[in-house]
Amino acid sequence: MALGQEEERGRIMAFMEFTVKQGHSAQFEDGMKKLKACYNDNGGEDGWTVWKRVQGEGSVYNVVSAMDNWAEMDEVDEGWKGCYNIIRNFTAPHVEKVKRSFARQLPKWSQKNHEGPHKLVQVSSFIVNNNTLFSEAIKEYIDIMTEMDEDLSGYWSYSMGVGKDGADYTLASFYKDYAALDETSNLFEKYEKANGKKKADEMRDRMKKAGEKWSEAIEDSWGYIWERKPELSN
Repeated sequence: MALGQEEERGRIMAFMEFTVKQGHSAQFEDGMKKLKACYNDNGGEDGWTVWKRVQGEGSVYNVVSAMDNWAEMDEVDEGWKGCYNIIRNFTAPHVEKVKRSFARQLPKWSQKNHEGPHKLVQVSSFIVNNNTLFSEAIKEYIDIMTEMDEDLSGYWSYSMGVGKDGADYTLASFYKDYAALDETSNLFEKYEKANGKKKADEMRDRMKKAGEKWSEAIEDSWGYIWERKPELSN
């Protein structure tokens, strides 16, 4: 999307989403372990992270990798040589459907500190009907958080070649464990203690106005929590 391309160019994220047949999760995971072992035994050097969706319909896994540019798609990875029989015999028979997609990260919109690996990621997806308002809302939010000396929350990316029902933008927020989902913090109370009620109220008003633009710009949104599967990741 033009809006995303105007921002600092981040890495390209590649997603392979597998919906596994009912009752076949254990067999699929066993096949993924065999595939990982084959790749590493062949000297493969690429890495990926496997996430399993916590809620929603069916058993869904997402294999996530990253590249700096599209030219990497032209390279032949010898690590996969000899591993295709494992895909054919130990993973594919347990898969109901596969969805492949790409997104580019938006570093200027995203938090700077990332201490991992994390156990969970909450991915919020958005379909936007007004890019101008959406961009203005995001940038106003960034300005507010910067003035409050707070890091941004999560990591933004925009979809590339998305289907008609896919999200335009996604926000990924990472958590060290399930308990972290219970943690809350009131940034405005913290800011008020340091700067006084008048300035805090001004910030609240600015955030409210940014939220109004945000609501007008969003056509639809949804979200899922995903749990990292370290034994399947590389």
